[in-house]
Amino acid sequence: MSKKTRVSDLPDFDPAEYLRDPEDIAGYLSAVLEENDPDAVIEALGTIARAHGMTEIARESGLAREALYRALRGGAAPRFDTVMRVMRALGVHLVAEPDTRQAS
Repeated sequence: MSKKTRVSDLPDFDPAEYLRDPEDIAGYLSAVLEENDPDAVIEALGTIARAHGMTEIARESGLAREALYRALRGGAAPRFDTVMRVMRALGVHLVAEPDTRQAS
């Protein structure tokens, strides 16, 4: 008989530990954007910012560190210019492309 593993015994997964370079960041953010969930996008930006260090991202974006934490927490609704400033500080940008999933 195989031993069962309880979910509570599994280690916590933190995606921030795997976001090492711009390609990882872009891939992660692109996957989250495909979900079409604004809260998930904000949470992903927070995860990416944590991976790079909130203090550094705050400095590069021109935002106060505390404001950055508030803006990127779950359930927050930051202004679009805040999102753009954070993305610029992270070295990524949004790209528009046709949605091929919609019927013509």
